[in-house]
Amino acid sequence: MNNTRNMRHTRYSKGRPRYTALALLLANVGAAPLAAHTLENVVISASRAQQSSFDAPAAIESLDRETIQGAGPQVNLSESLNRVPGLTILNRQNYAQDLQVSVRGFGARSTFGIRGVRLLIDGIPATTPDGQGQGSSIALTSTDRIEVLRGPLALLYGNSSGGVIQAWTRDAPQAPELSVQGYVGSYGLQRTDWQYAGRMGSAQGTPGVGLVADYSTFSTDGFRANSAAERKQFNGKVSFGPDAGTRVNVVFNHFDMPLAEDPLGLTAAQLAANPRQAGTNALSNQTRKITSQNQLGGSLVHALDSERSITARLYFGTRDNLQYLSSGNWVGLDRQYYGAGLQYNALGHIGATPLRWVAGYEFDLSEERRRGGASPGGVKTPGSLTRDEDNRAINSDVFAQGTALLSERWSLIGGVRRSAVRLSSQDYFITTTPTVNPDGSGAIRYSATNPVLGLTWHAADTLNLYVNYGRGFETPTLAEVAYIDNGAVTATFNTGIAAARSRHYEAGAKWVPQPGTRVDLAVFVVDTVDEIVTSRTALGQSAFVNAPGTQRRGLEFGGRTLLSPYWRVMASASVIEAEFTKAYTTTVANVAAGNRMPGIPQHFVFTELLWASAGFAGAPRRHAAGTQAGLELVSAGRLYADDRNTESADGYNVFNLKASHGWAVGKGGLTAYARVDNVANKTYVGSVIVNQTARQFYEPAPGRNWTLGLRLSAAL
Repeated sequence: MNNTRNMRHTRYSKGRPRYTALALLLANVGAAPLAAHTLENVVISASRAQQSSFDAPAAIESLDRETIQGAGPQVNLSESLNRVPGLTILNRQNYAQDLQVSVRGFGARSTFGIRGVRLLIDGIPATTPDGQGQGSSIALTSTDRIEVLRGPLALLYGNSSGGVIQAWTRDAPQAPELSVQGYVGSYGLQRTDWQYAGRMGSAQGTPGVGLVADYSTFSTDGFRANSAAERKQFNGKVSFGPDAGTRVNVVFNHFDMPLAEDPLGLTAAQLAANPRQAGTNALSNQTRKITSQNQLGGSLVHALDSERSITARLYFGTRDNLQYLSSGNWVGLDRQYYGAGLQYNALGHIGATPLRWVAGYEFDLSEERRRGGASPGGVKTPGSLTRDEDNRAINSDVFAQGTALLSERWSLIGGVRRSAVRLSSQDYFITTTPTVNPDGSGAIRYSATNPVLGLTWHAADTLNLYVNYGRGFETPTLAEVAYIDNGAVTATFNTGIAAARSRHYEAGAKWVPQPGTRVDLAVFVVDTVDEIVTSRTALGQSAFVNAPGTQRRGLEFGGRTLLSPYWRVMASASVIEAEFTKAYTTTVANVAAGNRMPGIPQHFVFTELLWASAGFAGAPRRHAAGTQAGLELVSAGRLYADDRNTESADGYNVFNLKASHGWAVGKGGLTAYARVDNVANKTYVGSVIVNQTARQFYEPAPGRNWTLGLRLSAAL
């Protein structure tokens, strides 16, 4: 599944203590030799600098380009990220609301978009200061790798960082190349992609200017009624620098979704009658979303010397969002956002103890104009404005993190982040009768100082054991403070929601019993006070409150091995018990202590058995010839739909089949792909809308469906 590096690290060399050699390894993992059948990769998220994933003292997974490309048509993160233990990613078959993504249960309550999990693309945040992100911002067709960081170290990324998902656009190759790919599939799926990548002006000591330009389209009629969608996306990256020690990356992304119909959720009765139907009022009010986003960002990495470097980033973006709700109303958001960051990395010593450390500052701001009005039948009524306000979210954070190599077998990691977040709203729609429509303006500030501490025992060259502790906090998003629950969902800025505060405990092990085999294991406990929960969801609008206490306990397993030179198997499994530890009451329900938190499957398992006619020996080849075939199993546990646990969706087991065949074509290649998902035509619920007041909880998954694809890559 991953690019590989030799796991049998040499932790000592002649005349040197082991920890000194390990320090050099942490400073430059590229010095480790490549070897066949090994399962090592380089990650950045855990320490904000390159290090081996085996030595990273955290639960972290990296997916490479080969995995992303072989997992499907590269439309949704769920195609590939379902391999990551601890991460649950549910494809709602609803492009108006995006995927449901949660890490160790954080983010499961989201009614739309991704929240509680930080998204970064090429080091630039794709999550706004209030904690809201969009998975569709990641252009998978030009993504080189994706890292997923879970556990306490993720908390050092600030507000709403129950986990971190980082994606990197591929670097331009030395020899220019052009690739074209196309997919067709069930329910009218059509996917195309055109991509150019290459370098110009390369000379000795300078890599020249690299360019990656990627344009893709996607459309579908949808599995359910009123679920059609169209998307167009461009992702471009320009890389340059005066010398090998200074690199500048400029990335531009354009995302255009002129249509994303919203089929809404179904009641249990509607689900039983016809899972492909749309929810109540979806057709009559033409529920749908229209979105356009542009983002330009740049990053500079400058090596001061062999042990010190500075990284700076700057970005700006706009996002326009227009949504038609089942209530016969529309909501429009016109957003501008920008931010900057500065980071200093160094490798040094405290006495005789090697220390790698990083310190930095990050500032991010998001401003949006929110308007709303009547749209009976899905058509705006002129002069019917019912909401008009400016919303703003700002964060200003400083952080520091260091890894000390205490001895030949022990290393210590610690960090702290000081975060300040401010949310505000200025209401311009105030009627002359305040009791009818009073001033809904408001502002609220949140701040926290969150430490993280971890210890790793490098028990052997093939075994690492670690423990971590950290504190985190999660503010409500602007969407979550946009309404109050006063017996109905009312459009008033809600200053009564506190930030959730959590304590995270984690223990893990990483083991390589033999070349070609790796096992990762982690157990965790998370205690949270003032958990932000859905109080009431009605007609596409949601109000939120705080629950006094919750606890998440879980176990994560990841393993992969070569059964033979031609057979490879991998498995990831997560088991979680997430419950309310204290009773609480909302205007809708009384919630008892011990109830399970909704939206979180009690277990999630992904297993893949893969065969390759050319075998898996050696480094991955970009244009590998030969045939591959695989069998996937996806298993999920019971999924509760509401805090009272009165309704739930049964778990499921789904099998998928996939195959590909590659032909070498000159210096390029031609590859054909085929997939059949849900081979047994299983009927099941893929996701739920938490605490939906009309009990339209259920979002059904499609039955048996297929995808065919073709990719041509040619050297220019």
